[in-house]
Amino acid sequence: MISPRVVSAAALLAVASLAVPTAAQAKTQLKTQAQAQARPQAAAPPQLTLPAPTGPSPLGTVSLHLVDRSRKDPFAGAGHDRELMISLTYPARKVASYPVAPWLPSKAAAQYLRQEGLPPGAVLLPQTHGHEGAPADRREGRLPVVLYSPGNDSFRSANTVVVEELASRGYVVATIDHTYDGLVEFPDGRVVPPAPDGEKSGGVIYEQRIADTRFVLDQLAMVSRGGNPDAEHRKLPKGLRGLLDLDRVGMFGYSAGGPTVASAMFEDRRIKAGLAMDGPVAGPVVTAGLGRPYMLMTATKAVRDRIPDLATFWSNLKGWKLNIRSEGVEHVSYGDLEMIAPQVASLLKWTPAQLAEQIGTLAPERGEAIQRAYPPAFFERHLRGRGHLLDGPSPRFPEVTFIP
Repeated sequence: MISPRVVSAAALLAVASLAVPTAAQAKTQLKTQAQAQARPQAAAPPQLTLPAPTGPSPLGTVSLHLVDRSRKDPFAGAGHDRELMISLTYPARKVASYPVAPWLPSKAAAQYLRQEGLPPGAVLLPQTHGHEGAPADRREGRLPVVLYSPGNDSFRSANTVVVEELASRGYVVATIDHTYDGLVEFPDGRVVPPAPDGEKSGGVIYEQRIADTRFVLDQLAMVSRGGNPDAEHRKLPKGLRGLLDLDRVGMFGYSAGGPTVASAMFEDRRIKAGLAMDGPVAGPVVTAGLGRPYMLMTATKAVRDRIPDLATFWSNLKGWKLNIRSEGVEHVSYGDLEMIAPQVASLLKWTPAQLAEQIGTLAPERGEAIQRAYPPAFFERHLRGRGHLLDGPSPRFPEVTFIP
């Protein structure tokens, strides 16, 4: 703190001479300001957006750094325990004072833009609608849980539209980054990219994906009991204890997340219903089948009459099953890129035909409507026992075909 003291008249005059410019100084300042105003201002980078969920609940979210000390990671070098990042998205309350989470954390976002051919600062990736650390809303009692497994080389936020739609309708959704099979940023700033495809061959990555899923379920049980499995012991949001109903667990996955769902269901009966979004199937479940509800959303990759293993798996399903197909879609249409790609098409200098090669000819707003409707309808039916959208083709969605 500065002590009070007597200031001399000379000192006051010196300060005044600094504070009040001379006529020449004022003229120079005005000229500099005019020149700055005349210079063209750099345009702000466009802000990409994702549509808000339509359910009644605002959203909270929290990320957790999990370490499986019972398992060594085959991709991380000798002696390294398997590490994962997950996020929980859930109905929340009093969210106004909590910041919204980014679609990707900053370092992962920079790497993602580089790999997509966009220079740093060319575009701002979306914000989610989940408020970090907001207290959970417990007014509806215990809530069903849905797990999400992303595609190969992808990340846990790649299906944020579906995740947030589910959470806004009263689900707790746990999204999983399968380390070394996708882009993941850890709390210490490490960014781990996907391993080269050659290193992931031979089924090793699927073994890790299945084990990841089962481990996450174990950690969610700890959260529900009031524990904190985060490796850094970062504070969890209020209200999570006792919120998760782990007797009502579903799972969905996109692309490589599809076979993860089927195989995880085969290995772990805690998962009561599974949905694959244009994902095939592999492993023992192909011939063993499943006795629990399973749904397949076909785009271009998971086509039963082109993939013998998928056809065999389908014939061996003993429980409720449904295969739908959306007309005019491509593989990436069942994810956030359906909405993001049109926003960056001009930056990438794509023609309309090139954009259609990415997301198909179906209007993005219709693709978004399908994503909002059919995955929630599946989990509503099989985790809550209600809803009729899956009973047959709907005039609300003429683009959707039911495949016998």
